[in-house]
Amino acid sequence: MIMRFTLSATLALALTAGAGAREAEVSQTDQGAGSGLASAASAQSEAAAPQWDLPDDAWRTADQDDLLYIETDHGMVIVEMAPEFAPNHVARMRRLVHERFYDFLVWHRVIDGFMAQGGGARTNPGHAADVEGLEAEFTVRRSGEPVVTELMDRVINPRALPQMAKAGFWDGFHAGTQTSALAAITGDGQVQSWLLHCAGAAAAARTSDPNSARSQFFITRGNAEHLNAQYTAWGRVRVGQAAVDAIAVGSASEDPGFRPDNIRSMRTGDELPADQQVTVQVADTDSAAFAAYLDTLRSPSGNLPDICDITVPKRIVD
Repeated sequence: MIMRFTLSATLALALTAGAGAREAEVSQTDQGAGSGLASAASAQSEAAAPQWDLPDDAWRTADQDDLLYIETDHGMVIVEMAPEFAPNHVARMRRLVHERFYDFLVWHRVIDGFMAQGGGARTNPGHAADVEGLEAEFTVRRSGEPVVTELMDRVINPRALPQMAKAGFWDGFHAGTQTSALAAITGDGQVQSWLLHCAGAAAAARTSDPNSARSQFFITRGNAEHLNAQYTAWGRVRVGQAAVDAIAVGSASEDPGFRPDNIRSMRTGDELPADQQVTVQVADTDSAAFAAYLDTLRSPSGNLPDICDITVPKRIVD
């Protein structure tokens, strides 16, 4: 069972300081850090590069209606969306993609080592599109599904929420959570969980109002722990992170002469003909094979790397 969560006494989410009327300048973060077919073929080649020694039953196939194909100037990026954590934000992305809103917009604000942001109004990329703001989905309150593994202790957010929690995986997504042991004392038997802003996270941009996300989104180019449980993460790059990292750095509103790269097109997988769909498989992070993979990453003392430094295996299947 999942319930939506925005703010509570348990996670007293501090609001970020002012982006004014502009959607998600993400100002608190500044210190932190060909053809579609040809692009898809390039994406397949990239994802196929590492060969993970996992059995076939240790992989899951991403649903095409949860895959977002973003064609950039540097190749195809495929993001897997997570409606279990952010159903309203995923629905907004699907709606705007189906309306062709994002086609030929620009990556108007890109900070090296941090994120690439796009999706602003066509007439002024720094401003929001004319759609209603969404209620924040920073976390979910859950009992049972989605189950988040608890692999290590980790601070929720080093700036805003320095309390200790747990970190692990949900269905191949890097996630944080209150320990399930707290369910016995929370009154409703539920705990709060959230997707982490590790490199490759796709999230909603917003102003200082937590319920102001509209059309702008960003993809992280580095680990952005100071956004955890403060911004709505709704997906993760499965293919094409190198293309995200190659997007031109600069700000359309602040850098004279900046020539931003383009969002050439965006499509959901279920819109594409079968011969243009990419079959993306992600390691089953609840499997025994994945647990054995994690064991290969442990230090001599038995500790795992930080959760954001653990690569979840993925592959392309012909």
